[in-house]
Formats: sequence, C-alpha cells, structure tokens
Amino acid sequence: MTHAKAGGEFLARRDKATVAQLALPEISNVLIIEDETFDADRLRATLHVIFGRRLSVRRAATIGSALDYVLEQQPELVFLDDYLKPNDTATLTIPFLRRAGYTGPIVVVSGAIDRKRRAELKTLGASECIHKDDLDSVRIQEALATVFAQVTAA
Repeated sequence: MTHAKAGGEFLARRDKATVAQLALPEISNVLIIEDETFDADRLRATLHVIFGRRLSVRRAATIGSALDYVLEQQPELVFLDDYLKPNDTATLTIPFLRRAGYTGPIVVVSGAIDRKRRAELKTLGASECIHKDDLDSVRIQEALATVFAQVTAA
C-alpha cells in the first residue's frame, strides 16, 4: 500500500469518525482500568479531546480498585486493559465488573487482539475491542460510535 493511499484511507476514516462523533451521547464519567500510567494518560488525553475537559476520567490500576470505583459511582463507560499485572485478564475482569453491578459498555484495549480473542471478549460482554497499536482518536471514535449504536438499538 502506498503512503498516499494509506493517508487517504486515514483521512476518510477520520472524516467518518468526526461525523460519528456528532451522534455520540454526552458522557461525563469514564473509568479506565489500565496498569500502565503512560497508556492510561494517553487514553485520558484522547478522551478529553473527544468529549471535552469537563469529562471525569477515573483510573484504576487493578481490578480491586476498579471494583471500588464501580461501587462508589457507576461510570457510563469503561475502558479495560486486556492484561493487568500481575495476572488478570479481561476474561476474568469483565465478569467481576458485571457482578459488581456495572451494566454499561466495556471497551477492551489489548495488544493481542485477533479475530479469535475479539470473539471471546465479545461473548464475555465486551462491547468493542481496540488494538493498543490503533489507540488514536479516530479509532476510539469509531469504537464509541459502534458501542452507542448498540446501546440505542437495545
């Protein structure tokens, strides 16, 4: 693929995502469950670009602290790292979040997303999956448009 073609595809995706953003609901409370500070800060900054500075973004580095946050105040949206140190995976953490009463959308972020893993996570209740290498404002907006289209269709 040539750089011009790749650039054109990116711009087309960005335009589509910008249009999709207009249909996103107002979000004021997001929980990021991520053990790496750099990844969490990057995602937080991107979410502030998409939703504005008034967005409350809490971060939990462990599933234990995530459950405390969920019980304290239900987030409207959760971004969940697929692999949390020392050995938690989204396969285990999604059911914990659901048993804690969280019923909203969960977007899993993983460096190991393939077709099989995506299907497994969706079966467990993930609303959408994003590969860590694709974690940019365009891909996040695309994922959110999909997530909230599912929510309004339900």
